[in-house]
Amino acid sequence: MIKGLAHVAIAVNNLDEALEIYERQLGFRLKKQRVVEQQGVKAALLRVGDMTIELLEPTDAESTIAKFLKKRGEGIHHIALSVSNIEGHLKELKEKGIALIDEKPRIGMEGGKIAFIHPKSTRNVLIELVER
Repeated sequence: MIKGLAHVAIAVNNLDEALEIYERQLGFRLKKQRVVEQQGVKAALLRVGDMTIELLEPTDAESTIAKFLKKRGEGIHHIALSVSNIEGHLKELKEKGIALIDEKPRIGMEGGKIAFIHPKSTRNVLIELVER
């Protein structure tokens, strides 16, 4: 079951420069920052009010984020939806014919389970499912 919006992720060329804008100028609070080796990114989670954004800087020239930046430039990369029972949700989506990038969840930045739905099934929007 989808519970709501978890975060919006933004691909950036330089995390420190992006933090200058989002944290210092717009007033978001840095919640967590770390390198996610398996995804080839340096990531930061920021909060303001009930909103969370995730900034993603590539650490590997072959990472998904690096390829995204080369093709499209900086901007919104994906939206993340909070779900319960991610395994069951993925099974149900697959049965409905929804294309999945991840048929099984993996561990995300905050230690919870994540999986991505392929944008060809969602009108060209990359959607991440998050179970905390």
